[in-house]
This record gives sequence, structure tokens and C-alpha cells, in this order.
Amino acid sequence: MSNRLNIQQQAPEAFKAMLNLETAVAESQIPDDLRALIKLRASMINNCRYCLEMHMPWAQELGFSEAKISAIESWTTSSLFNKQEQAVLALTDEVTQIHLKGLKTTTYLDALETLGEPLLARCIMQVSLINGWNRIAIATGMEH
Repeated sequence: MSNRLNIQQQAPEAFKAMLNLETAVAESQIPDDLRALIKLRASMINNCRYCLEMHMPWAQELGFSEAKISAIESWTTSSLFNKQEQAVLALTDEVTQIHLKGLKTTTYLDALETLGEPLLARCIMQVSLINGWNRIAIATGMEH
């Protein structure tokens, strides 16, 4: 949709702040494979084609197999994800769809036990950030 506004041109200060936040989160010691899972899963839930097209090749570069990328959509029934990845995916699901039930205490406590406070905090920031990017991309009709 080329007739929608270019948010980077129309709100450059805010867009730069988002990019700075992306850099801060990327440098915050979240393993790249977990960041990729968060970005892919949230973008799948939000149906953000732009972000999926951006992050799928990155996940492949990180060593994700086609089977694992495909399994993200139905991760709860897949044996391809370890405990840490499952905790991150559950967290991503519930924070992305926070309007449904919030972040359940059981999901939070499982993520806390599995990830520890510093990584959990960073993952919540990454989930929040990719959801922001998804909304910008969808609202403005961005094309990759």
C-alpha cells in the first residue's frame, strides 16, 4: 500500500527512538535464537507479513531449520523446542495477546524460574518492542 504514510519520514524522532530501543534490546544479552523466536511468534500472531519476511531469513541464518520455523505456529504440540524456548514462546503468546487473559501467573512464574529475572525482563521488552513494530508495519502498510 504505497499510499499510506511513511512513519520514518513523518515522525523521525519517534522512529529513531524505536530504533534506539531495538539496539538496546539487541545488545541486552538475549540470545539471538530467543530474540528470533519472539519476533517470529509475535509477528505470526499479529499477521505481520513485513516482519515475518524480515525475520525468517535471520532465523535461518541462525540455524533454524524449516521444520522448526514451521513449528513455531503450533509450538505447544511440537517437540522441537526446549524448556527455555517454550517459556519464551508462552510469554510471547500471552504478552502479545494480553487483551485475552493478561500474563497468567503460571506462565510468569514458569518463565521466571526458567529464564531468571534479568533475561525475563529483557524478553518482555523484546516482546513489547516487536509488537510495536508489528503495529507500525501493519498500520502503515509497510512492504519488505
